[in-house]
Amino acid sequence: MKTPYPRYDVLAKWGSPSFNDATREALAARLAAPPPFRFFTGDDAILLQAVVDRLLPQPDREIPIPVAAWVDDYLFEGRDQGFRDARLPPLHESWRRALSAIDHEAKRRFQAGFSALAPEQQDAVLSAVQAGDVDAEAWGDLDAADFFRDDLLTTAAQHYYAQPAAWSEIGFGGPASPRGYVRMGADERDPWEAPPEERS
Repeated sequence: MKTPYPRYDVLAKWGSPSFNDATREALAARLAAPPPFRFFTGDDAILLQAVVDRLLPQPDREIPIPVAAWVDDYLFEGRDQGFRDARLPPLHESWRRALSAIDHEAKRRFQAGFSALAPEQQDAVLSAVQAGDVDAEAWGDLDAADFFRDDLLTTAAQHYYAQPAAWSEIGFGGPASPRGYVRMGADERDPWEAPPEERS
């Protein structure tokens, strides 16, 4: 993606007071090779990868952020935000049903599974899911638009922006601990944030 901070690298702060040992340990885990797919396997893992690749395409990144693998790890480990809409099935069930329903929608519209579609066709399927314009029977009591907004897109974006490479793209200075942020007003910048000469 194009960034107004092309020369900024948040990891240059690794040995500075901006990061402490706990921060470095957390970042090292995020920078390590992602775990293998374990929640989704086989064709389902390929489907998850294809869906995430269209939600968050990374054509300009030499080494793409492995968002799908981290989403799979999140589901396999049973992590969540500690709450959910009581109208929805449990998280792991919602994801399995939703991915199956997305694939069903692809076959209904284009006579092929989602992973086999051209990018513009994949986008059309995801846009339909986002709008709730789907075969309701395939989704059952799981609302397609709610899942897209509250689970699929939110979870994918959270895992993308948990990565330092994404922090550098947006000029984010990293965790507020231990150094903190002082200048909180509009268009104010602490000295350890992205340099102003790199702003657009």
